[in-house]
Amino acid sequence: MELQKAVVVTDSSQLQDTQIPQVSYASTAPELSDNTRYDFFSRVVPPDTYQAQAMVDIVKAMRWNYVSTVASEGNYGESGVDAFIQKSREDGGLCISQSVKIPREPRTGEFDKIIRRLSENPNARVVIIFANEDDIRRLLQAAKKANQTGHFIWVGSDSWGSKISPILNQEEMAEGAVTILPKRQSIKGFDRYFISRTLENNRRNIWFAEFWENNFQCKLSRHAVKKGSGIKKCTNHERIGKDSSYEQEGKVQFVIDAVYAMAHALHNMHKDLCPGKVGLCNKMDTINGTLLLKYIRNVNFTGIAGTPVVFNVNGDAPGRYEIYQYQITNNTTEYKIIGHWTDQLHLDTNEMQWPGGNPEVPSSICSQPCRPGQRKKTVKGIPCCWHCENCDGYQYQADTYTCKMCRFDLRPNENHTGCDPIPIVKLEWSSPWAVIPVLIAVLGIMATLFVVVTFVRYNDTPIVKASGRELSYVLLTGIFLCYATTFLMISSPDVFICSLRRIFLGLGMSISYAALLTKTNRIYRIFEQGKMSVSAPRFISPASQLVITFSLISVQLLGVCIWFGVDPSQAIIDYQDQRTANPKMARGVLKCDISDLSLICLLGYSMLLMVTCTVYAIKTRGVPETFNEAKPIGFTMYTTCIVWLAFIPIFFGTSQSAEKMYIQTTTLTISVSLSASVSLGMLYMPKVYVVLFHPEQNVPKRKRSLKAVVTAATMSNKFNPKGGLRPNGEAKSELCESLETQDCVEGGEPCEGL
Repeated sequence: MELQKAVVVTDSSQLQDTQIPQVSYASTAPELSDNTRYDFFSRVVPPDTYQAQAMVDIVKAMRWNYVSTVASEGNYGESGVDAFIQKSREDGGLCISQSVKIPREPRTGEFDKIIRRLSENPNARVVIIFANEDDIRRLLQAAKKANQTGHFIWVGSDSWGSKISPILNQEEMAEGAVTILPKRQSIKGFDRYFISRTLENNRRNIWFAEFWENNFQCKLSRHAVKKGSGIKKCTNHERIGKDSSYEQEGKVQFVIDAVYAMAHALHNMHKDLCPGKVGLCNKMDTINGTLLLKYIRNVNFTGIAGTPVVFNVNGDAPGRYEIYQYQITNNTTEYKIIGHWTDQLHLDTNEMQWPGGNPEVPSSICSQPCRPGQRKKTVKGIPCCWHCENCDGYQYQADTYTCKMCRFDLRPNENHTGCDPIPIVKLEWSSPWAVIPVLIAVLGIMATLFVVVTFVRYNDTPIVKASGRELSYVLLTGIFLCYATTFLMISSPDVFICSLRRIFLGLGMSISYAALLTKTNRIYRIFEQGKMSVSAPRFISPASQLVITFSLISVQLLGVCIWFGVDPSQAIIDYQDQRTANPKMARGVLKCDISDLSLICLLGYSMLLMVTCTVYAIKTRGVPETFNEAKPIGFTMYTTCIVWLAFIPIFFGTSQSAEKMYIQTTTLTISVSLSASVSLGMLYMPKVYVVLFHPEQNVPKRKRSLKAVVTAATMSNKFNPKGGLRPNGEAKSELCESLETQDCVEGGEPCEGL
């Protein structure tokens, strides 16, 4: 149909061979722009590629991205839809839900089937139509039958334009339709001319008589009028526009422009080939089609409607369109101009109305926009359709399609659109986890200082002497450091505090257990030696005991020094300790770089001393009750072992807890303080009680030489294992006193430290 509007012949190869330039007033098929096939074809109307671009721009301006297309089978409809799809792909952001073709000879129910297909995806409400008038009318009828009034938003091509016939008696279905037409203007001079035409003054037009009969519903021949047919005989007094409705055909402007384009080309050609001559000269006697085409393509004049008439290299006119919307206002219908398109869209959205009086632009999108903090997961093959997935956990929305993990020291903000710093926490002095250990430590330090003051005040009394003054002060120093460690563990970590923790956390316990181990070892060696000989074992003097104790302590200090050399102390922020599943609860923990393994190694040596001391306490459990605190030391070590056996599962069992920092710090400090309290309570409080409240018991006993006492004790064990030679085991008591006080007379001179 389109090609027949443009050329006289129907075979394009014949057109090319005859080289006859053609100027069309109505053909808009895109393929006519192909110079390799239609090189002698020109047109004063824009091709459908411009129309398709204009329709794409309208769709995008309305923020529609999911549409369907309907095309009448044939060159016009299929080419128009193809051009629309091609332009939408080039511009991007627009997807086709359904692409339906109306057959040339549709079967019964064909349009109902098309409406069902268009309704399969209710999100695609916009329908692009490149169809003839009859197909548009029947499509609207089928939509009305399916009760889809107000659902579809139609965007029609110039075949719909501003015509009344496709929407007659189904105006509600067409309400809100946006249509497009090449920009045109009604030619008033043509109206005056055409309505003045009669059968008398227009005999040269052989088709005018047929038009007259159809327009006035009459017959010119009396013999053609049948009785009862209701058709009258034409009187020749009928007048166009008076006795019949008249509306100027929209393409009149383009017909006139096409004629003038050919006339201007011939005129310019005549001026160049036949200058100063009237009529055709020899050079134009046989017109060269190629040369005439050149003149046609070079014309540039103002058309009948005031718009310029020009052609591009393909023979196409520039795209100039007016955009209409079919509106119903107070039961009054009209095609209202809402914009125009000339290379770019100019649309007045304030003039637009939508079905049902809805002020909002109808939606025609495949998927709703994702909320902040969600990424789009595109449906395969349909870029306009997607699923929204939350950026969960520690992810944030990096862009429209991507979620990324926040940096290790950051967490997502409230809506997961960015990352915020993770709050830093540490054990505060006001925390309940710190108050209890501090209270225990303060009471322990006060008790320790009280014992030290008491021992210093009564330093020369028998009970203080019997306890081994030198090792007692060393042991009390270790107990004091155990309590003081609590304050280091709760203080805000920095390089200095972390260094002190490494030094003193294990040092206090090492001092305590080194002193106790030295005492129990001394007792064990004395009695083992007593079984074989009455001579005293070596290294039992106070000076020897101090050397042994400090040697054991130096091992701990050496290990700490090596640790400092290999891994210098520093404060770190641990973001893994409290990296909970819920980012809102995530915290960075300010702490020293002491891992659980490092802590065990730090306390491991103290544990070794404690276990060894416990072994010696078990071995010396059979010595006389008052001998050098053997049994109190034993009870102290048993209790301490129980405390640390309870500590281990609590400490490591909470390694995955969100409260790990608080539980482990509190558990560790309390365990250390309890160990110190056990030693302080069992070893020193009974002595302080006697010194302060029973001074009558704090008196020296009768002394004998060490040799005599050991001999008596040995003989007592041989002849009477259950008692001494004297009543109530007097020989054992003397041995105990002699060794405990370490004050005897040998060779007539007092001696100490045996």
